[in-house]
Amino acid sequence: MHWYFFASYLQLAEEGRKVAATMHWYYYAAYFFGGAFLANALPHFINGISGRAFQSPFAKPPGKGVSSSAVNVLWGFFNLIVAYLFIVRVGSFSLHNTWQVLAVGAGILLMSLNLARAFSQFHGGRI
Repeated sequence: MHWYFFASYLQLAEEGRKVAATMHWYYYAAYFFGGAFLANALPHFINGISGRAFQSPFAKPPGKGVSSSAVNVLWGFFNLIVAYLFIVRVGSFSLHNTWQVLAVGAGILLMSLNLARAFSQFHGGRI
């Protein structure tokens, strides 16, 4: 009985390698942008649910003025939906696939650094 399960596991692992080998480059691009949208969702959503006004693309002037907390909740939630669509609905994302996780992580890291630079001028941070 033990050998049957082990053989089934090896067969599934081999099938997983075949699927991973046929991943298209644009899946990784989608995962990267999904990570970027996920990172962008956090400051808007957190400031919004905390009741604080925060910069958004809908403010006057865009990106420099502040929008209401409700606008930021909606904008953050929209970013979460886009991140979900890019990460979960494109290809077959797996947390067990290192390259897919790295693509999402790279999107999160690069967008986070960009957001830190952009928002530091308004909130007294330095980068």
